[in-house]
Amino acid sequence: MKAKAGDWLVEPGGRRGLIAEVRHEDGAPPYVVRWLDTEHEALVFPGPDTHVVSAEDEAARLHTG
Repeated sequence: MKAKAGDWLVEPGGRRGLIAEVRHEDGAPPYVVRWLDTEHEALVFPGPDTHVVSAEDEAARLHTG
């Protein structure tokens, strides 16, 4: 899993969070995530069913959805 700040982390069940900080230059976890449902920021070690949606893909989804 690779990400950059501004991408979105999506957990099983649809919980979404904005990736606010990536701690490794190669984009590997853990990530600092601001969860949409609570506005809480947390250091997250994503599980195997969690996936990243790029900021570009999220913007396209919002404009077409």
